[in-house]
Amino acid sequence: MDRPLCHDDPIDDIGRNDSANPTLGDIVTARLSRRAALGLLASTALSSVAARPASAQAASSLAFREVTGKPSPHHVVAAGYRADILIRWGDPVVAGAPAFDVKNLSAAAQDKQFGYNNDFLAYMPLPLGSTNSEHGLLVANHEYTSTAFMWSGITRETVLDQMTRERTEVELAAHGLSVVEVRRTGGTWRVVADSTQNRRVPMTTPFRVAGPAAGHDRLKTNADPTGTRVLGTLNNCAGGKTPWGTTLHGEENFHNYFSGEAPADREADARKRYGVGTSRGGYRWWGRHIDRFNLAKEPNEANRFGWIVELDPYDPTSTPVKRTALGRFKHEGATAIVNKDGRVVLYAGDDERNEYIYRFVTSGRFDPANRAANMNLLDDGVLSVARIEADGNLHWRRLVHGEGPLTAANGFASQADVLIEARRAADLMGATKMDRPEDVEPDPVTGVVYAALTNNSERKDGDTNPANPRAANVHGHILAMIPPGGRGKDADHAADVFTWTIPILAGDPSKPEQGAKYHPGVSSDGWFSSPDNVAFDAKGRLWIATDTGSNWAKYGIPDGLFACDVDGPAAYLTRRFFACPMGGEMCGPEFTPDNKTLFVAVQHPGTDGTSGSSFDTPATRWPDFKDDMPPRPSVVVITKEDGGVIGT
Repeated sequence: MDRPLCHDDPIDDIGRNDSANPTLGDIVTARLSRRAALGLLASTALSSVAARPASAQAASSLAFREVTGKPSPHHVVAAGYRADILIRWGDPVVAGAPAFDVKNLSAAAQDKQFGYNNDFLAYMPLPLGSTNSEHGLLVANHEYTSTAFMWSGITRETVLDQMTRERTEVELAAHGLSVVEVRRTGGTWRVVADSTQNRRVPMTTPFRVAGPAAGHDRLKTNADPTGTRVLGTLNNCAGGKTPWGTTLHGEENFHNYFSGEAPADREADARKRYGVGTSRGGYRWWGRHIDRFNLAKEPNEANRFGWIVELDPYDPTSTPVKRTALGRFKHEGATAIVNKDGRVVLYAGDDERNEYIYRFVTSGRFDPANRAANMNLLDDGVLSVARIEADGNLHWRRLVHGEGPLTAANGFASQADVLIEARRAADLMGATKMDRPEDVEPDPVTGVVYAALTNNSERKDGDTNPANPRAANVHGHILAMIPPGGRGKDADHAADVFTWTIPILAGDPSKPEQGAKYHPGVSSDGWFSSPDNVAFDAKGRLWIATDTGSNWAKYGIPDGLFACDVDGPAAYLTRRFFACPMGGEMCGPEFTPDNKTLFVAVQHPGTDGTSGSSFDTPATRWPDFKDDMPPRPSVVVITKEDGGVIGT
């Protein structure tokens, strides 16, 4: 997407996978050509009817009254709940931060203020190791900046001239991560001002590189001849938390930040596979003003992005680490679960059309009594990629140097090469092309792993089938991957073979031509498009955040948050809980341990699908609604008015 200006130009997910690997549509077509497919559909209670039987509705464990799906300049939450703004772009984070002055932005100020376009959120209880639900640290990703909504008068035609070095440095400062101490007092959540725990991690922050690719020649630059130290992290989309109390952050559309004429070196094919230097939009001015984003001057800098970052939010002096063992691709995030044998398993999606789902299994085992012993677990393990078969099985294919085609003869001289070019390694291992795999998360109650497949408008006519009957999958779907061994803690997430099913095909069930599949009780407000992030509450219920991009105006629905049971007679009966202001995307749903608070992030309000909207004439001025203030990405904190559990 041409993210510097607006969020509706599909540049970052144009699809660069020209391998002959099968698509998910191919696999589903083959599977559903068999009589066994009848069991698949029946097992998930799928139906394309729009009726809403009272019995099915009564069976749902979710008692809130649904929000009407109507676009609005405001956010809307279910009746009986309050949704308060916790922190906004430009609000003070660290001690000494100046008050926000939108007409006089500076990098020095932004370094101390909350960054732009908040995405992933992680609530980390205080003290470490507790389940405190009223006092903790909130960690936020700042995915990217919407340039035309930060300064007056910027257009596509003028942006290159108007984005000076000083303004570019503001954008660098607005990327990265934030950590803020938060406390609930008298029923109201607030950021603890000037807390020594508060921290900004902008693009000037030193990071350590760890794992098999650390120190490799392909990561060395003029500024860092060791290949072990990188300044900053960017385009952090979703993320995850580790059992030892650190947070994980996925570097997604890193290709958008590099420009300039790259040399004809060994990286040319790798750049093409990741889209580096090919973006028609992107932050073209970064390379003009800052050498490390100019491919002609620093051709290896792009290899230092596209990783998973690990941050210790409890130690504001700690150095964040890029964990190269988890592979380099456009990470939506990385979510962790402790396997029954003590190893830690992480799941991740590569967010681009026709890309893949990955899994990482640590070699070492989690020690709950020794945090220090866990801090480097993510540097040693096995990265695998999903191959989905028509017989209902999913095979995890190892991306290990020397195995199969991953040899020097194919350009992989070491495991570092495999990880730096994880996409090409996955191509050669026959991974299944997916429809923009975004968040991939295990349900801690059932053990089932759910992947949000946002959409794929490039699906060909030949891919249509009963389970995915759209010539262009513009609405996306949810994939369920089931590890063997049983439910919950008995599930074996390190097994080589899973099974799979599709519980939800998104879209409007009242329009049969869309082929939407939900529980038969879904209401006219309960359907959605383009699932993006997923989360689970303490009961194991599934919460789905959406990102329709510019298409919300076409479909007549705002992005928002939906919830459903995953078991029982109301399984996958989705209900709308929260609606974003127009042009905004729902991100980062995160519960406190007691399930009485839900944090959500609204990014780029007034931006997507809002023709003519800009800093000067925005479609909404959410959340401030002041004449001199543009829309501001913000974190919203949701509680029940009676103080009870969210969703009940």
